[in-house]
Amino acid sequence: MASQNYINFDLNGEIQQADCRADMTVLEWLRTGKRLIGTKEGCAEGDCGACSILLSKQGDSQFVAINSCILSMGQIAGCSVLTVEGLKTGTYHPLQVAMATNGSSQCGFCTPGIVMSLAGLLAYTPNPGEAEIHDALAGNLCRCTGYKPIVEAVLKIAKDGLIPLNGNISSTKNIEHIQTDGTSFYRPQSLESFFKVRKENPTALLLAGGTDLGVALAEHESEWPLVIWTGAVKELREISETTCEWIFGAAVTWQEILTNVGDAYLSLSTLIRRFGSTQIRNMGTIGGNIGTASPIGDGPPALIALGAKVTLASALGSREIALEDFFLDYRKTALLGGEIIKSVTIPKPVRGQHFRVWKVSKRYDQDISTVCGAFNVMIENGKISAAKIAFGGMAAIPKRASQAEELLTGIVVGNRSESGRGSHGDDTKTMRKRYEDVAEAIRASYAPLSDWRGTKEYRLEVAGNLAIRLGAELEGHIVEVMS
Repeated sequence: MASQNYINFDLNGEIQQADCRADMTVLEWLRTGKRLIGTKEGCAEGDCGACSILLSKQGDSQFVAINSCILSMGQIAGCSVLTVEGLKTGTYHPLQVAMATNGSSQCGFCTPGIVMSLAGLLAYTPNPGEAEIHDALAGNLCRCTGYKPIVEAVLKIAKDGLIPLNGNISSTKNIEHIQTDGTSFYRPQSLESFFKVRKENPTALLLAGGTDLGVALAEHESEWPLVIWTGAVKELREISETTCEWIFGAAVTWQEILTNVGDAYLSLSTLIRRFGSTQIRNMGTIGGNIGTASPIGDGPPALIALGAKVTLASALGSREIALEDFFLDYRKTALLGGEIIKSVTIPKPVRGQHFRVWKVSKRYDQDISTVCGAFNVMIENGKISAAKIAFGGMAAIPKRASQAEELLTGIVVGNRSESGRGSHGDDTKTMRKRYEDVAEAIRASYAPLSDWRGTKEYRLEVAGNLAIRLGAELEGHIVEVMS
């Protein structure tokens, strides 16, 4: 395996050979190693966006916004990095000019990160609307100016078409092993190489996107002396599809999943947009989200309700199981010794299928779920013929509500006359009672804990109320919208 004692990458158009620790954050290296202090540190956990940079991974032709405060130097080997200083080559970027002339900045601390996020948007999205601009800004906190003048500045220049970036796509070599300053950072390119390295280094930290582990690295100044990173493993980065399903490698990011799934599942797309900011979605992976086995992870409830499957692989072979069987107990999974998550298979929607997932949290964007409820129902001949319900935040693991599924099955949907009676004989009052029974069955299925996000009583009430909301949407009283 090729090894080197420095980290090579392209920074603002110039090749770098950094000899720092591989577990140093990119933000720290930029500010202390290169004195590029336009990139700021605010929260040190990927929430505020002051540290935003643009990154192009090796082999990619596009720069994406990313949080440098939770990104390790080992992860950017062979990549291209663009900072706010790199936007200006002789003249300022049109967005910088528009922000200044429109009065879109006050204290200025957050402005570089905002500029980077929006410059990435303007480079690849022709004439973005306000919804797209707000989505790009979801990971950038601004307490001074507020977002209206920022959005105005973008709209003023967006109509002129795409604004190219000045950064170069790196042609540096992607080295599989970096050993610098007491750190050993493995970047295997294939599953075969991954399993070999893992066997030789059984105590190594397995790193995927790093949106979880990176917080400890940045905020708590932990160290990673020995790391195996999955982000360069070809098989884990593959995306494929058939007529009836998508197959996403475990190292595929949530932003890539959002791009591929699109609005095939409107509720799922909305949920993914609330996982975190664009910066977080460009880092966080589907395998990492599942593998952490968090009881409040946003992805698993939706994926379980959809009937997703996971492929688990080791050096001896692979096996496929239903995602709901992957979670055994709090932070305990079905992974056997030497196994990793190789891929996740998500069924495509079929005729008569109605899917809804709702995340309830204190903040709309970038917040941990208090409750996340997912409902997947099949409607045939005006009647619910099958149902899957799964919740997160309600037990030690993401868990289905089997009794509630049985009660939901058989409910007649829609086709009500002016008198309120359905074409199959059930009136509105009866329907309401049936959904209330489903709600009570959901509440009886879980025993959540109380914490600062919500009491157990609150969680139970909210979970049941989501069944009532499902009924209202299926009956046409609430129209699902893109949030």
